[in-house]
Amino acid sequence: MESWIKRLKFYGIGFGIGVVFVAFFFQNRGCAWTPSNRVKNAVLDRLIVVSDKTAAAMKAQGLDDSDIVLVLNDGDVDFGKSLKEGDSKIYVMEKEGVSYAFTLPYESFVSEVFITDNFNEADNSLAGFGRVIHYPNDENMVYPDSTQLVSCQQEVLGLINPKDIFTLIKTSGKLDFSKTNFEQRPKAEHYMVFNQGEDQIGCSIIWYKNKLNITAFDSEKTSSCY
Repeated sequence: MESWIKRLKFYGIGFGIGVVFVAFFFQNRGCAWTPSNRVKNAVLDRLIVVSDKTAAAMKAQGLDDSDIVLVLNDGDVDFGKSLKEGDSKIYVMEKEGVSYAFTLPYESFVSEVFITDNFNEADNSLAGFGRVIHYPNDENMVYPDSTQLVSCQQEVLGLINPKDIFTLIKTSGKLDFSKTNFEQRPKAEHYMVFNQGEDQIGCSIIWYKNKLNITAFDSEKTSSCY
């Protein structure tokens, strides 16, 4: 019995040292249970969007999309500056003297990034367009509604396969902030536009089970579906 207790103690000590080692050396390399990485994964599970205004601010500071990827990879989350309470949250991350703010709106698949010294102003944009610089690694991310309306619209547009829709969104898709309602409940409603040949297609989308649930398409071609 004494020998068993002794082995258990040694196991406990070894396990504790291992936990400390992993937390210290791999805190930004996939340990999703650390607070910082839980925040980063929450951002990476969404579409990361850069508004035209933020893109101009980044260009003025010599920053590009790769800097946003780097801060999400090994930057530091400043929980003191972050707005962690309420439905919609904003997390501040820092790397090499530059601070970035990432929004996490309630029931939204969007995380908008800002470059600003006043993070109280880092709220989701209400006008203009947002360029998507990151999509979650899920080729089956688009899920059109099975309603008669959406099915008709898909047939008219020739977009039956959800993967084809997602390819067009990834190729040319932008978020229209002016037509997106982050305050809508129970879920935020987003409006994205993408190109299909020479035509621009709009679509209303909600976030449902980590999918882009398209609830309606918007095109002159689909008027016959109403």
